[in-house]
Amino acid sequence: MSDTTPSSPQGVTQKTLSELAAAMSDAPAPIYQRVKQAIIGQIRAGVWQPHQRVPSESELVNELGVSRMTINRALRELTGEGFLIRMQGVGTFVAEAKAYTPMLEVHNIADEIARRGHRHSSQILACEARPADAEQALQLGIKPGERLFYSQIVHFENDVPVQIEDRFVNPDAAPDYLQQVMNSATPYSYLMKIAPLTAGEHRVEAISASDAQRQLLQLKEHEPCLLIHRRTWSGNRVVTSARLVYPGSRYQLFGRFTSHG
Repeated sequence: MSDTTPSSPQGVTQKTLSELAAAMSDAPAPIYQRVKQAIIGQIRAGVWQPHQRVPSESELVNELGVSRMTINRALRELTGEGFLIRMQGVGTFVAEAKAYTPMLEVHNIADEIARRGHRHSSQILACEARPADAEQALQLGIKPGERLFYSQIVHFENDVPVQIEDRFVNPDAAPDYLQQVMNSATPYSYLMKIAPLTAGEHRVEAISASDAQRQLLQLKEHEPCLLIHRRTWSGNRVVTSARLVYPGSRYQLFGRFTSHG
């Protein structure tokens, strides 16, 4: 999310208000939720653009015919969820959309970035064989001291760092891993080809960035990060164990599930 004040925000027009009113659903739901969904729909459809000023509380009250308390709650929650930015004495604006990574799936980050119409690049900081310590051995299902492959890569979206990837690989599952990493933007394609994914697990936590992580991701002091611990299997063998660090201000996680109950 950008914290830069829009230099020339688009004004609110009657058309803006009329389109929002038309987007309001008649589905049975609390009114503030219907207001929220209508605004989110306008943003996701591209009708309301990043940095565009959104209607004021008074304008929304008059156009939608709902209480100021309802509008205030909807705008407050949309701000907390990252859809809007409210600037004291200036107004409320559409926030820049955060990039996201699928929470329940394993994808190539280069493909994720390309789908957003952006450019991926990467910087390899480490690519080596090393003996496994006790924790790494446990994660990969090998013995402490046995050889594993390690790589550290920083991934960029339009030259902005968005992920630090620390990956530990079982050499028995991917014997040419080091050579492939040095010749590819990401190791994903090679790993999927040599050891097709059959299972995976994710564990997520919020962390404070270390000095090294803050420097690599170009973060401000005390800016939080998202850390995904990911393990993947091919058959009954663990192929990789990875730590993926994302800037909390630039990324969100997204997951969807279907109930079969």
